[in-house]
Amino acid sequence: MRKLLALLAAVLATVVLSGCGYNTLQQQDEQVKSSWSEVLNQYQRRSDLVPNLVNTVKGYAAQEERVLTEVTNARASVGSIKATPELVNDPEAFAKFTAAQAQLTQSLSRLLVVAENYPQLKSDQNFRDLQSQLEGTENRITVARNRYIKSVQEYNVTVRSFPTNLTAMLFKMGVKPNFSVENEKAISVPPTVDFSKPAPAPAPAPAPSAPPASK
Repeated sequence: MRKLLALLAAVLATVVLSGCGYNTLQQQDEQVKSSWSEVLNQYQRRSDLVPNLVNTVKGYAAQEERVLTEVTNARASVGSIKATPELVNDPEAFAKFTAAQAQLTQSLSRLLVVAENYPQLKSDQNFRDLQSQLEGTENRITVARNRYIKSVQEYNVTVRSFPTNLTAMLFKMGVKPNFSVENEKAISVPPTVDFSKPAPAPAPAPAPSAPPASK
């Protein structure tokens, strides 16, 4: 009899939890974690490319110390943040992480623009391979980040909708942070360099004004 009651209780609990959205919340939560793991995977791939890229540029343009240091520091800033699956549950940590990644993106863009001024660097096969890998990685980051955005949107809608919001509160499953619109605009475009265009020539100095005529 006890086994039968226990079985009935388990069946009843399953029905209740299914009806209140518990299973949906769990499924969507796992999807968010999976999507975020892929974002981290692509960010790590980019980070692994940075040292070789910096060293290659340094071989031809060691005088660009400011830009090289900026990229190195941005990569170090990204590496100082512990990127774990739990990061998606901490809005403040998530914001710091995405800001650091955005800074690295901007630094890499400036580094690639610098390469336009060094024809030998632009023609170096190693540099061109690294630049191609970096662009491919940026595209993968965009795809992975968009999947994460969609997963979080679906999860957050479920968390905020009735009656699943009651289940979410009961099991302490709050909304998760997402990429903001402003941040998305800043980091969704991969750095591009058009090697076919020469560096712009400096603007000519203005002609000196003629002295006033004497009366």
